[in-house]
Amino acid sequence: MIHLQPLPGSPRSTHSRGEVTARALRDTQTLLDNNIDGLLVENYGDLPFHGGAVGPETVAAMTAITTRIVDLAAETRTPVGVNVLRCDPAAALAVALASGARFIRINIHTGARLTDQGVLTGQAHQTLRNRSAWGANEIELWADVAVKHSLPLSPAEDLVEGARETRERGLADRLIVTGPATGTPADLEEIRQISDAVDCPVLLGSGLTPDNAKIFLAHTAGAIVGTAIKRNGRTEDPVDPDRLRSLMQTVRAADNP
Repeated sequence: MIHLQPLPGSPRSTHSRGEVTARALRDTQTLLDNNIDGLLVENYGDLPFHGGAVGPETVAAMTAITTRIVDLAAETRTPVGVNVLRCDPAAALAVALASGARFIRINIHTGARLTDQGVLTGQAHQTLRNRSAWGANEIELWADVAVKHSLPLSPAEDLVEGARETRERGLADRLIVTGPATGTPADLEEIRQISDAVDCPVLLGSGLTPDNAKIFLAHTAGAIVGTAIKRNGRTEDPVDPDRLRSLMQTVRAADNP
Protein backbone atom coordinates (compact mmCIF):
# COMPACT_ATOMS: atom_id res chain seq x y z
CA MET A 1 0.00 0.00 0.00
CA ILE A 2 1.02 3.56 -0.73
CA HIS A 3 -1.00 5.60 1.75
CA LEU A 4 -0.91 9.19 0.55
CA GLN A 5 -0.54 11.96 3.08
CA PRO A 6 -3.46 14.42 3.25
CA LEU A 7 -3.87 15.89 -0.21
CA PRO A 8 -4.21 19.61 -0.87
CA GLY A 9 -7.79 20.65 -0.14
CA SER A 10 -8.41 17.99 2.51
CA PRO A 11 -8.98 19.08 6.14
CA ARG A 12 -5.62 17.93 7.54
CA SER A 13 -3.46 19.00 4.60
CA THR A 14 -0.22 20.68 5.68
CA HIS A 15 2.05 19.59 2.81
CA SER A 16 2.25 20.72 -0.79
CA ARG A 17 1.48 18.25 -3.55
CA GLY A 18 5.21 18.14 -4.27
CA GLU A 19 5.95 17.06 -0.70
CA VAL A 20 3.18 14.47 -0.77
CA THR A 21 4.50 13.18 -4.09
CA ALA A 22 8.06 12.93 -2.80
CA ARG A 23 6.98 10.85 0.19
CA ALA A 24 4.88 8.59 -2.06
CA LEU A 25 7.79 8.05 -4.43
CA ARG A 26 10.13 7.18 -1.56
CA ASP A 27 7.66 4.57 -0.34
CA THR A 28 7.26 3.30 -3.91
CA GLN A 29 10.99 2.86 -4.36
CA THR A 30 11.33 1.04 -1.04
CA LEU A 31 8.56 -1.36 -2.07
CA LEU A 32 10.05 -1.92 -5.52
CA ASP A 33 13.50 -2.54 -4.04
CA ASN A 34 11.98 -5.41 -2.08
CA ASN A 35 10.30 -7.00 -5.11
CA ILE A 36 6.71 -6.31 -4.11
CA ASP A 37 4.21 -7.84 -6.55
CA GLY A 38 2.01 -4.76 -6.96
CA LEU A 39 1.25 -1.28 -5.63
CA LEU A 40 -2.02 0.29 -4.54
CA VAL A 41 -2.30 4.08 -4.21
CA GLU A 42 -4.90 5.39 -1.77
CA ASN A 43 -5.87 8.83 -0.42
CA TYR A 44 -5.67 7.50 3.13
CA GLY A 45 -4.85 10.86 4.66
CA ASP A 46 -7.99 12.62 3.46
CA LEU A 47 -10.09 12.09 6.59
CA PRO A 48 -12.97 12.58 7.03
CA PHE A 49 -13.82 10.88 3.76
CA HIS A 50 -16.54 11.89 1.33
CA GLY A 51 -19.57 9.65 1.36
CA GLY A 52 -19.91 10.09 -2.40
CA ALA A 53 -17.88 11.70 -5.15
CA VAL A 54 -14.61 13.40 -4.22
CA GLY A 55 -13.76 16.85 -5.50
CA PRO A 56 -11.85 17.60 -8.70
CA GLU A 57 -8.84 18.69 -6.64
CA THR A 58 -8.51 15.15 -5.28
CA VAL A 59 -8.82 13.57 -8.72
CA ALA A 60 -6.22 15.97 -10.12
CA ALA A 61 -3.73 15.40 -7.28
CA MET A 62 -4.13 11.63 -7.34
CA THR A 63 -3.72 11.53 -11.12
CA ALA A 64 -0.51 13.55 -10.99
CA ILE A 65 0.97 11.45 -8.16
CA THR A 66 -0.17 8.08 -9.53
CA THR A 67 1.30 8.90 -12.94
CA ARG A 68 4.71 9.38 -11.31
CA ILE A 69 4.31 6.09 -9.42
CA VAL A 70 3.28 4.22 -12.58
CA ASP A 71 6.31 5.59 -14.42
CA LEU A 72 8.63 4.48 -11.61
CA ALA A 73 7.03 1.05 -11.38
CA ALA A 74 7.26 0.54 -15.15
CA GLU A 75 10.98 -0.17 -14.77
CA THR A 76 10.12 -3.47 -13.05
CA ARG A 77 6.73 -3.96 -14.76
CA THR A 78 5.02 -3.78 -11.37
CA PRO A 79 1.26 -3.20 -11.67
CA VAL A 80 -0.26 -0.20 -9.92
CA GLY A 81 -3.82 0.21 -8.67
CA VAL A 82 -5.94 3.08 -7.33
CA ASN A 83 -8.45 3.37 -4.49
CA VAL A 84 -10.32 6.65 -3.96
CA LEU A 85 -11.79 6.69 -0.45
CA ARG A 86 -14.30 6.32 0.87
CA CYS A 87 -15.82 4.84 -2.24
CA ASP A 88 -15.61 6.75 -5.52
CA PRO A 89 -15.06 4.15 -8.26
CA ALA A 90 -15.68 6.68 -11.04
CA ALA A 91 -12.84 8.84 -9.76
CA ALA A 92 -10.59 5.81 -9.25
CA LEU A 93 -11.29 4.59 -12.78
CA ALA A 94 -10.56 8.05 -14.20
CA VAL A 95 -7.28 8.29 -12.28
CA ALA A 96 -6.28 4.80 -13.42
CA LEU A 97 -7.13 5.49 -17.05
CA ALA A 98 -5.22 8.79 -17.11
CA SER A 99 -2.17 7.50 -15.21
CA GLY A 100 -1.78 4.05 -16.72
CA ALA A 101 -2.72 2.15 -13.56
CA ARG A 102 -4.01 -1.37 -14.15
CA PHE A 103 -6.66 -1.93 -11.50
CA ILE A 104 -8.90 -0.13 -9.04
CA ARG A 105 -10.15 -1.14 -5.62
CA ILE A 106 -13.82 -0.55 -4.86
CA ASN A 107 -14.76 -0.73 -1.18
CA ILE A 108 -18.52 -1.13 -1.83
CA HIS A 109 -19.27 -2.45 -5.31
CA THR A 110 -22.63 -4.16 -4.76
CA GLY A 111 -25.22 -4.03 -1.99
CA ALA A 112 -25.08 -1.44 0.77
CA ARG A 113 -23.12 -0.94 4.00
CA LEU A 114 -23.47 1.26 7.05
CA THR A 115 -20.28 3.32 7.45
CA ASP A 116 -19.09 6.42 9.28
CA GLN A 117 -20.06 8.29 6.09
CA GLY A 118 -23.62 6.98 6.35
CA VAL A 119 -25.22 4.29 4.21
CA LEU A 120 -23.13 3.71 1.08
CA THR A 121 -24.60 1.86 -1.88
CA GLY A 122 -22.68 -0.04 -4.52
CA GLN A 123 -22.58 1.41 -8.03
CA ALA A 124 -21.56 -1.66 -10.00
CA HIS A 125 -23.99 -0.82 -12.79
CA GLN A 126 -22.41 2.60 -13.35
CA THR A 127 -18.81 1.49 -12.84
CA LEU A 128 -19.06 -1.25 -15.48
CA ARG A 129 -20.74 1.14 -17.93
CA ASN A 130 -18.09 3.78 -17.32
CA ARG A 131 -15.35 1.22 -17.91
CA SER A 132 -16.90 0.22 -21.21
CA ALA A 133 -17.73 3.75 -22.40
CA TRP A 134 -14.28 5.07 -21.48
CA GLY A 135 -12.44 2.29 -23.31
CA ALA A 136 -10.93 1.07 -20.05
CA ASN A 137 -11.88 -2.60 -20.10
CA GLU A 138 -8.26 -3.59 -19.45
CA ILE A 139 -8.47 -2.02 -15.96
CA GLU A 140 -9.47 -4.69 -13.45
CA LEU A 141 -12.09 -4.12 -10.74
CA TRP A 142 -11.05 -5.42 -7.31
CA ALA A 143 -14.06 -5.33 -5.01
CA ASP A 144 -14.29 -5.67 -1.25
CA VAL A 145 -16.69 -8.08 0.41
CA ALA A 146 -18.08 -6.71 3.71
CA VAL A 147 -15.36 -4.06 3.75
CA LYS A 148 -13.67 -2.96 6.99
CA HIS A 149 -15.03 -0.01 8.98
CA SER A 150 -18.59 -0.89 7.98
CA LEU A 151 -21.55 -2.95 9.10
CA PRO A 152 -24.26 -4.83 7.21
CA LEU A 153 -27.72 -3.30 7.11
CA SER A 154 -29.16 -6.66 8.12
CA PRO A 155 -27.70 -8.97 10.80
CA ALA A 156 -28.88 -11.87 8.65
CA GLU A 157 -26.67 -10.90 5.71
CA ASP A 158 -25.05 -13.95 4.05
CA LEU A 159 -21.38 -13.12 3.48
CA VAL A 160 -20.73 -15.93 1.00
CA GLU A 161 -23.83 -15.12 -1.04
CA GLY A 162 -22.77 -11.48 -1.06
CA ALA A 163 -19.38 -12.52 -2.40
CA ARG A 164 -21.02 -14.59 -5.14
CA GLU A 165 -23.21 -11.68 -6.18
CA THR A 166 -20.27 -9.26 -6.22
CA ARG A 167 -18.51 -11.62 -8.61
CA GLU A 168 -21.38 -12.98 -10.71
CA ARG A 169 -23.78 -10.02 -10.82
CA GLY A 170 -21.36 -7.17 -10.08
CA LEU A 171 -18.75 -8.66 -12.48
CA ALA A 172 -15.82 -7.89 -10.19
CA ASP A 173 -12.51 -9.31 -11.42
CA ARG A 174 -11.14 -10.05 -7.93
CA LEU A 175 -12.55 -10.04 -4.42
CA ILE A 176 -10.98 -8.65 -1.24
CA VAL A 177 -11.82 -9.86 2.27
CA THR A 178 -10.84 -7.70 5.26
CA GLY A 179 -11.08 -7.72 9.02
CA PRO A 180 -13.32 -5.24 10.84
CA ALA A 181 -10.74 -2.42 10.87
CA THR A 182 -7.44 -1.30 9.34
CA GLY A 183 -4.60 -3.62 10.34
CA THR A 184 -6.85 -6.40 11.69
CA PRO A 185 -6.95 -9.77 9.92
CA ALA A 186 -9.99 -11.29 8.29
CA ASP A 187 -11.64 -14.44 9.56
CA LEU A 188 -9.79 -17.39 8.03
CA GLU A 189 -12.91 -19.55 7.79
CA GLU A 190 -14.77 -16.81 5.94
CA ILE A 191 -11.90 -16.55 3.47
CA ARG A 192 -11.99 -20.30 2.91
CA GLN A 193 -15.73 -20.27 2.29
CA ILE A 194 -15.57 -17.34 -0.11
CA SER A 195 -12.60 -18.80 -2.02
CA ASP A 196 -14.55 -22.05 -2.48
CA ALA A 197 -17.68 -20.21 -3.63
CA VAL A 198 -16.30 -17.97 -6.40
CA ASP A 199 -14.35 -18.47 -9.61
CA CYS A 200 -11.99 -15.51 -9.26
CA PRO A 201 -8.93 -14.69 -7.13
CA VAL A 202 -9.63 -13.78 -3.49
CA LEU A 203 -7.22 -11.51 -1.62
CA LEU A 204 -6.71 -10.80 2.07
CA GLY A 205 -7.32 -7.06 2.49
CA SER A 206 -5.99 -6.37 5.98
CA GLY A 207 -4.01 -7.76 8.87
CA LEU A 208 -1.23 -9.69 7.12
CA THR A 209 1.86 -10.08 9.35
CA PRO A 210 4.97 -12.29 9.34
CA ASP A 211 3.25 -14.42 11.99
CA ASN A 212 0.13 -15.23 9.98
CA ALA A 213 1.33 -14.88 6.38
CA LYS A 214 1.87 -18.60 5.80
CA ILE A 215 -1.63 -19.67 6.82
CA PHE A 216 -3.48 -16.82 5.07
CA LEU A 217 -1.53 -17.10 1.83
CA ALA A 218 -2.33 -20.81 1.70
CA HIS A 219 -6.00 -19.88 1.22
CA THR A 220 -5.80 -16.71 -0.89
CA ALA A 221 -4.32 -15.47 -4.14
CA GLY A 222 -2.36 -12.83 -2.25
CA ALA A 223 -2.74 -9.98 0.22
CA ILE A 224 -2.91 -6.21 0.37
CA VAL A 225 -0.66 -5.04 3.18
CA GLY A 226 -0.04 -1.62 4.67
CA THR A 227 0.14 -1.33 8.45
CA ALA A 228 2.55 -4.22 9.01
CA ILE A 229 5.22 -2.67 6.79
CA LYS A 230 5.05 0.85 8.20
CA ARG A 231 7.40 2.45 10.72
CA ASN A 232 6.34 1.48 14.24
CA GLY A 233 3.37 -0.36 12.74
CA ARG A 234 1.53 2.95 12.25
CA THR A 235 -0.50 3.05 9.04
CA GLU A 236 0.13 6.74 8.38
CA ASP A 237 3.94 6.47 8.74
CA PRO A 238 6.44 5.78 5.91
CA VAL A 239 7.28 2.27 4.76
CA ASP A 240 9.90 0.70 7.05
CA PRO A 241 12.50 -1.22 4.99
CA ASP A 242 13.29 -3.62 7.84
CA ARG A 243 9.65 -4.48 8.53
CA LEU A 244 9.05 -4.87 4.80
CA ARG A 245 12.01 -7.21 4.35
CA SER A 246 10.87 -9.33 7.29
CA LEU A 247 7.40 -9.70 5.84
CA MET A 248 8.62 -10.41 2.32
CA GLN A 249 10.95 -13.14 3.56
CA THR A 250 7.97 -14.85 5.17
CA VAL A 251 5.81 -14.37 2.07
CA ARG A 252 8.44 -15.80 -0.26
CA ALA A 253 8.97 -18.76 2.07
CA ALA A 254 5.21 -19.39 1.98
CA ASP A 255 5.26 -19.25 -1.82
CA ASN A 256 8.17 -21.71 -1.97
CA PRO A 257 7.77 -24.19 0.91
